[in-house]
Amino acid sequence: MIGKLKGTIDEIGDDYVLVDVHGVCYVAHCSARTLSRIGSVGEAVVLFIETYVREDQLKLFGFMSALEREWFNLLQSVQGVGAKVALALLSTLTPSELANAIALQDKTAVSRAPGVGPKVAVRIITELKNKAPAFAGEASAGIGLKQELGEGVAAAPVADAVSALTNLGYSREQAANAIAAALKNGGEDADSSKLIRLGLKELSR
Repeated sequence: MIGKLKGTIDEIGDDYVLVDVHGVCYVAHCSARTLSRIGSVGEAVVLFIETYVREDQLKLFGFMSALEREWFNLLQSVQGVGAKVALALLSTLTPSELANAIALQDKTAVSRAPGVGPKVAVRIITELKNKAPAFAGEASAGIGLKQELGEGVAAAPVADAVSALTNLGYSREQAANAIAAALKNGGEDADSSKLIRLGLKELSR
């Protein structure tokens, strides 16, 4: 089982990279986001690998981080999501953006990925909403609040503050991030006007 490859980039294709490890070249299929970040031919590269073994093939999938690899596997736990769709999702959204979209039940963001229709997007959100916080990485701190917003159970001042910021033209994710930070500074008992003021301060940084 191959868990990580350290070598030199030999070739970059549309959906794969060829990694030369001491004269042995491995084909690793990657998301478009990973391919855009790995560097150029001849440069050193480190990829986290997920190995697929089937009766008629052995296939490697490469990722820039262990978190991205975890999301690749998590997404495929959803019915109707295979390796191709999982890579398309990771090409479109970062792991933290995926976690935020799922917590906020933002099916529009999830369905931006090629091959992900509205029904599959809803299935991803429904099946992963309780798992997303554990796979949120650096975004984990605000996921709890975003999940409350997505499920419509957030406290009224919080929901009102997020709504006010979105009415000002900020995206729902930007507003949720700002109010999550505002809650830390203003306290859990802050009213909506205070949260809006603190949220705008966060957004102006």
